[in-house]
Amino acid sequence: MISELSEVFSPFWINWVIIPILIFLSRVLDVSLNTLRIIFTSKGKRKIAPILGFFEVLIWLLAITQIFNNLNNWLCYFAWAFGFSMGNFLGLYIEERLAIGNLMIQIILPMDKLEFVSKLREMGFGATVIHGEGARGPVIQIVTLIKRIDREKVIETINTFAPDTFYSISDIRNTRNLVFSPRK
Repeated sequence: MISELSEVFSPFWINWVIIPILIFLSRVLDVSLNTLRIIFTSKGKRKIAPILGFFEVLIWLLAITQIFNNLNNWLCYFAWAFGFSMGNFLGLYIEERLAIGNLMIQIILPMDKLEFVSKLREMGFGATVIHGEGARGPVIQIVTLIKRIDREKVIETINTFAPDTFYSISDIRNTRNLVFSPRK
């Protein structure tokens, strides 16, 4: 491929523009795949992680070969590092958009906000209520398990119906027998 490019472009353009751009793009792709592979592995997606790993390493090998073939070109080093940074960003962005997996949201409310539980259930989410005692008196703790894609919808509901509420969100790896909102 590089020899074919040399017929069209001068060595300057190949060495100082095209090769660094190819290294950058390769790095963005391989690090994005790495980020996704690690996330899929942590979520127990055993079938897709090795496939991503194969392509990640293949692309990495192609990129590192170009680094070693151009050791005197500092722009290649810059492209490698910048590609790594952008690959992390892109991998996390893609994973966020895929919204794979489930979350547990724990919400602690004053006892007088019990109608919030009804609102969650109306929306189709399961809600387990635990009565307790907080620093300022009686409270209820609501635990709901949701699909990640529904995260913003639940947070918006919390902010609308109980804006001064404490809540925490945890990632869940495995679940069984959950009540999820129906998909439209």
